[in-house]
Amino acid sequence: MAIAAGKLTRAATRIRGGGSAFPGLVAERVDPAILTRTLASVTGGIVVVTGTNGKTTTTKMLTAIIRAHGRRVFTNPTGSNFTRGVISAMLGQIGLAGRLDADVAVLELDEWHALRFAEVVTPTHALLLNVARDQLDRFAEIDTTARLLADLAGRTAHLVVLNRDDSFVFRIAASVPDKHIRYFGVDPQVAGQVPSLHEADVRFEDRAAPPAPTPDDGLLRPVDGRDFTIRFGDRTVGPLALRQRGLAAMVNATAAATMARAVLGEDFRTDVTEAVLREVTAPFGRGEVIDADGQPLELVLVKNPAGFTVALSTYGNEPVATMIAINDDYADGQDVSWLYDVSFEALRAHGVAMTSGRRAYDMALRLNYDEVTVEQIEPDLQAALEAFLTAYRGQPTRIFCTYTAMMSLRRLLAARFDLAGFAQEGQ
Repeated sequence: MAIAAGKLTRAATRIRGGGSAFPGLVAERVDPAILTRTLASVTGGIVVVTGTNGKTTTTKMLTAIIRAHGRRVFTNPTGSNFTRGVISAMLGQIGLAGRLDADVAVLELDEWHALRFAEVVTPTHALLLNVARDQLDRFAEIDTTARLLADLAGRTAHLVVLNRDDSFVFRIAASVPDKHIRYFGVDPQVAGQVPSLHEADVRFEDRAAPPAPTPDDGLLRPVDGRDFTIRFGDRTVGPLALRQRGLAAMVNATAAATMARAVLGEDFRTDVTEAVLREVTAPFGRGEVIDADGQPLELVLVKNPAGFTVALSTYGNEPVATMIAINDDYADGQDVSWLYDVSFEALRAHGVAMTSGRRAYDMALRLNYDEVTVEQIEPDLQAALEAFLTAYRGQPTRIFCTYTAMMSLRRLLAARFDLAGFAQEGQ
């Protein structure tokens, strides 16, 4: 009954252009145990990927690596990272009997829903990426998020992979001494040459460091601005360059490779992993470049101080027309005071052509404090997108956007430019 109700709802919402999570909510209301029953047939590992930044990109990379090694993988590819989003993804892959044809499940979940998921389905593996201030109306302080990840690690049956460069994350190992722990991060031999992607941890008097790397840990070594390697003891993936730019993408690739090695064991191959990482494309809205009638338009998701800072360090100094779209819906976080924890000086040289979204005026005010010129303010996203593309027709353009703004813009762009794959990824 639950599967039938969910499938019917899924068909209706796809026709109407609705969201990706609603069918899962309907199915879960009919049968609260649907996750437990359906995932019981997955025997090769149930992997949860969570943390503040990089979940969608890392999940896509990890899924691609494991599939390339011949495993059948179930994942939730839409970026809807609540438990009902996982159920919605399952509804498209199971019959009315409820059997899921997969060896491994790789699931992106937000920090709170990852713990809720673990209350009904025990993960075999957990990949904990990072902790940063995000959606303070939901998670309160950063310590709350760290505790959620620690609780998830404690509920994980087999192995936990931690970020050795994020002090909130690598400290979790001390709270789960009975778990198998592996780490990913920047190679300590070059760490001093690589800028940190994480918030300074100034409140701990104990400046404990992660343990010395082992051959099971994935160590990132950037070669230059685009090429990098991942080292596992005397085995190396790369050198290679990703299709997605920036240090954050390299770190995500390192996390994905480390977890893939943990899941695959002796079957893990560096050459297969390298080939996959070279070809995997950015998830929609995460540095994705859209061909808008011959005009390159780049969408960059920003949702918290750490993520926006990394995005600006990657893209901010480039001379392209820039729009910033900020919403404050539930999925974005309704407290946008975090904008004041971001330095926008990188945008000062070229200015911002447009601010939009429900907090368009708040964004323009914040930019004014950093002496960044804003040419136009238009809260309506459709009107802003039309004006922005018209004013800069034939020129490279970029939009920094929060989650719901990105989804709305992506939908508008899909309708206008017939973007392939949007029905599968963006709905």
